Amino acid sequence: MLAGEIRVFHAGSRGAYGAPRIHAALRRVGRVVNSKKIERLNRRHRIVGITRRRRRGLARQAKGAVFALDLIGRDFTAPRPGMRLVGGMTELSTQEGKLYLAACIGLAAREMVGWAMADHRRAGLPVAASRMAAGRGGLEQGCVMHTDRGSEYTSDEFRSERRKLRMRQSMGASALVTIMPPRKAGSPS
Repeated sequence: MLAGEIRVFHAGSRGAYGAPRIHAALRRVGRVVNSKKIERLNRRHRIVGITRRRRRGLARQAKGAVFALDLIGRDFTAPRPGMRLVGGMTELSTQEGKLYLAACIGLAAREMVGWAMADHRRAGLPVAASRMAAGRGGLEQGCVMHTDRGSEYTSDEFRSERRKLRMRQSMGASALVTIMPPRKAGSPS
């Protein structure tokens, strides 16, 4: 009988509701049922909620953007510091709203050499991170800066700053996600 009620709520949501939402819906109509029982019945009857939202990354390509060649070629190593950097941006949720972090990571030591944070994701953010990386010293002339193809990195502002800093630009589909080593179980975050 309960499985039939679960199917009604699942069908009423056009397949979107999983066990937590079905449990909440049953409680709203006065039915007292343990959430674990709903999970077990869902597994037994193969009732699975689906996600309709498409997950989108942070990188947005500008129309008519000019992309740089991929000079890294999926080789995210460097024989010595200051030869190769990888840059990327991420969105952080805080109590005061969204915050954006642009980072530059040196591939030799895999340490962050430049960063900038702001409440926007305009081209000035990765420009500031690149300036910090160059200002800390140790970058070779012609250092390769590998990024994704987001509009911030294809902008005229970023390209002109990269030229001033004497860096070569390299672009791939994704930069930071690829180089971060996986955490080992039990290691501190």
